[in-house]
Amino acid sequence: STLKVHLAAISANHLLVDGRSIGAHCLVTQFLRGVRRLRPALCRPAPAWDLPLVLQALCGPPFEPMTTAPLAVVSVKTAFLLAVTSAKRVSELHALDISPACLRWKADGSGVTLWPNVAFLPKVLPSGYVNAAIELGAYFPPPFHSEEQRRANLLCPVRALQLYIVATNTVRQSNQLFVCHGGVNRGRALSKQRLSHWVVDAIAMAYAAAGAVAPPGIVCHSTRSVATSWAAMRGVPLADVCAAASWATPCTFARFYRLNVGHGSTLASAVLPLAATS
Repeated sequence: STLKVHLAAISANHLLVDGRSIGAHCLVTQFLRGVRRLRPALCRPAPAWDLPLVLQALCGPPFEPMTTAPLAVVSVKTAFLLAVTSAKRVSELHALDISPACLRWKADGSGVTLWPNVAFLPKVLPSGYVNAAIELGAYFPPPFHSEEQRRANLLCPVRALQLYIVATNTVRQSNQLFVCHGGVNRGRALSKQRLSHWVVDAIAMAYAAAGAVAPPGIVCHSTRSVATSWAAMRGVPLADVCAAASWATPCTFARFYRLNVGHGSTLASAVLPLAATS
């Protein structure tokens, strides 16, 4: 992928060679085929971290109650929930804005629509992905009819977003959605690198709250593969998964992001019980 990006840039500005662009030259295409054979694209067969464990931990201390939790904790929980429920790149989350033109709450409280700052240019530039909206629906909003519904609402990204904006109102110095929660930059726009750390911090804190040790090497970008893989396994149409993640074709998901998030083999589940009937 990186080689192709550089090749496209060179081809766009280089003179023709043997009447062809650099990218279409036979020597270059042979080289790329060789690279694909020597270094095929690799995809993790299983997720690096456990999404159900993290979600369970987010429903308890230190993440809840969010109304009294420290701003740092509210910040990382909100960042994580937006990352896993939108499957967006960190650059897209970083570009979100709270100005009235970029943040619209539904009148009935059932959801919110967010747009990136108009100056933001996404990684994928076709018109369908420029200034693309993120639509989030409320997850088990009140009134609650059971304790399970009340607990499920603790994972609602709309609720988390509302509480985060309220919590940052007194310190906010920028319309960017995510702002620094401490230090000399308190209230100022957060960097993309720091936002990535927030998402990873949320996972690490969740593991600690669950009494477990977080796996090494967790990166923010893994939320895209984990979230979309779980969504696909739960029956979300592949077209919807790709649209949410801004992938032009399902091939990108299948080759680079899809993980085995199932618990156990359905074949084994069907075969092994035969021992009890023999």
